[in-house]
Order: sequence, then structure tokens, then C-alpha cells
Amino acid sequence: MSQAQRLRRVIEEDIVAGRLAAGSRLDEVQLAERFGVSRTPIREALLQLAVTGLVETKPRRGAVVSAPAPDLLLAMFETMAELEAACGRFAARRLVQADEAALRAALAACATAAASGDTETYYEENHTFHTVIYRASRNAFLYEQAYNLHRRLAPYRRLQLRARHRLGQSLAEHEAVVAAILVGDEAAAAERLRGHVLVQGDRFTDLMMSLRAIGDAA
Repeated sequence: MSQAQRLRRVIEEDIVAGRLAAGSRLDEVQLAERFGVSRTPIREALLQLAVTGLVETKPRRGAVVSAPAPDLLLAMFETMAELEAACGRFAARRLVQADEAALRAALAACATAAASGDTETYYEENHTFHTVIYRASRNAFLYEQAYNLHRRLAPYRRLQLRARHRLGQSLAEHEAVVAAILVGDEAAAAERLRGHVLVQGDRFTDLMMSLRAIGDAA
């Protein structure tokens, strides 16, 4: 992982936790002094965050935080769930040998990461797993939309994995999704992916409590 990527993760976590509020200006000089680095990796980190939508550039203000409010976050997860469901449905219909091999490999990597209990490693493998499904949809436009929103929600999806027992639950859901795709069950693949991604009820409450807990500990 590059220095810019490590800096991006720290700044990303500050945004998710509320330590950097929406609308806050992200001054490159101040951030460089804080982390003891030059402005170059800071600039690269902010550019990466801009791709996810957590940071935006405003005239005369530069980079600012654009973290979503809870109602918008919920709406984004609802949209993500529908995009993933569509990817799963198409993947079950259009699966080719190369995508099947990649899907099995991604699931095995998730299982290994889950067994280690390392949420950060599992998050990385989880990202690969979902990306494989997007690619397996064989729909370039859908892939692009799903991938971009996945990146936008990345810090929140990673935080979800820290909830108690979530790694095991996530892996079991992955296994159910793969089983449906491999037998070509479009409806089951779509429904299982929708349920896997959708954040509602207790899961949304847990996510909000996790965000608050990190903020309180800051």
C-alpha cells in the first residue's frame, strides 16, 4: 500500500467518524504538517477521496468534506443493493468459465480472511469479490455504476465489518450468493445480493452506533 493510500484511509476514517465534518476545508499544508509528509501524497490522497465522493473541490475553497447525512446514506445503500441485485441476476445468466474461476477464487480468499478475523484484509477481499460479480454481469455500464457507488460507500461498508459476528455472516451470505450464481438461479442471486448489501432496521442502527462510537472515542 502506498503512502497516499495509507493517508487516504486515515482521512477517510476521520470523515466517517465525524471528526472532519461535512463542509470542512481540507488544507493540504495543514494535513502535510499533521502527518509529517510532503504535500504530494496528501494531494494524491485527496484525489482518491474525491473519486469516492467523500471529498469535493469547491471554487476558492479547494478540497472540502462532503460526507452524506444519514438519510442520504440510507438512500445510497438502497441504490447499491438494487445495483448489486442486477449484477447478480446478470452474472447468473451470463456466467462464463473465466468469471466462474475468479468468483470461486474470490470466495476462497474471503474465507481465508474471515478465518483470520482480520477485518481490513477481509474488506479488501470483499471488495474483490463484489468487483468480480460486477464484471460477471457482462454489462459495462452497470459495472461502472456499481463500482463507482461501491467506492463511494467504501468507508461505511468497511466499518460495517467491524460489527460483532459480521465477518462470519458476510461470508455465509457470500457463499449463498455464489451458490445461486453457479446454478444460474437469477432470482435467488439477485435477492441474496440485495439482502447482503441493504442496510435497514437493526443493521442501519448498528452502523449509526458504530459511527457515533468512533466519534465519542476521538
